Amino acid sequence: MDGDRVEIDGGIMEGGGQILRVSTALSCLLGLPLRVRRIRAGRSQPGLRPQHLSGLEIIRDLCEGKLEGGEIGSTEITFAPGKIKGGTHIADTKTAGSVCLLMQVAMPCVLFAASPSELRLKGGTNAEMAPQIDYTVMVFKPIVEKFNFTFNCDIKKRGYYPQGGGEVVVQMSPVKELSPINLTERGTVTKIHGRAFVAGALPIKLAKDMSAAAVRCIRKEIRDLYINIQPVREPDDQAFGTGSGIIVVAETSTGCLLAGSSLGKRGKNADKVGIEAAEILLRNLKHGGTVDDSLQDQLIIFMALAKGVSRVKSGPITLHTQTAIHFAEQLTKAKFTVTKSEEEDPSKDTYIIECQGMGMINPNL
Repeated sequence: MDGDRVEIDGGIMEGGGQILRVSTALSCLLGLPLRVRRIRAGRSQPGLRPQHLSGLEIIRDLCEGKLEGGEIGSTEITFAPGKIKGGTHIADTKTAGSVCLLMQVAMPCVLFAASPSELRLKGGTNAEMAPQIDYTVMVFKPIVEKFNFTFNCDIKKRGYYPQGGGEVVVQMSPVKELSPINLTERGTVTKIHGRAFVAGALPIKLAKDMSAAAVRCIRKEIRDLYINIQPVREPDDQAFGTGSGIIVVAETSTGCLLAGSSLGKRGKNADKVGIEAAEILLRNLKHGGTVDDSLQDQLIIFMALAKGVSRVKSGPITLHTQTAIHFAEQLTKAKFTVTKSEEEDPSKDTYIIECQGMGMINPNL
């Protein structure tokens, strides 16, 4: 077994949980035994945190694999995958660890299962340092479904920092193979919409303030477009704990979706939260790419698995994306190239990420 095992250095490049997510998902899909050392070596608390461990456990359960070193704080794990099966799988971070990151690790695997799957993911739905669930539903879902699969994402309960307590149920059916995507035409922005939310003990006025501040900020740059950011109060039976935040999404004439989002926290003024989200959106619109900074790295694993050549136009390549490409190439036969886009407008910092996918075929279908 040892001879075929892939060795992964978890401390290089982005050096965080993403290395674990990409490499264990691909290990599971390709049936490659894996050892990951120096897990999160550069972080203030190195080793596995609860959400990373939950991610490893759901992958292990999905394929009846063997996991060693799976405890909080562990800086080395070995994983030997088995056969991917459908059915219901539960992952619970028992903290505000992000359900969206759990979805990121499990989703590519269950696409190649033998039967439909239901993922019951528990933790934080709107957490720092991770995509918010609203982003997953409003941006990630419509774009990733261009790879020719669909999934259903039901937000049962929202959960916030520090307790979590949220639950999301994802249902999806397996596919024979993934189609490549071509996202190279931005088009023009046709509308901007979003939601500013409060939950728990916070008044709706905060949501209205976040929304109004975001609209004012966008208006300075984009004058003649309808902007609709709904202020909402999450129903008490659908939210656990107290939280607030905002997501603003721009839609373009070619079907691109780019977003900016921000979370409220104690002592942070509501206007500031709204402005932060608006500024992130405007920055994503400025570079001229078809995907925003948060989506860029999330598409890499699907591009690597797809059959054929995928092309995505993006802004500056993030370290997360460079890391995802590095490990996707190390583990699959996919080949990536990143080239500066030959723009008419030299002031735009845009790149084309191209991938010759490995053409993963579902052996079960």
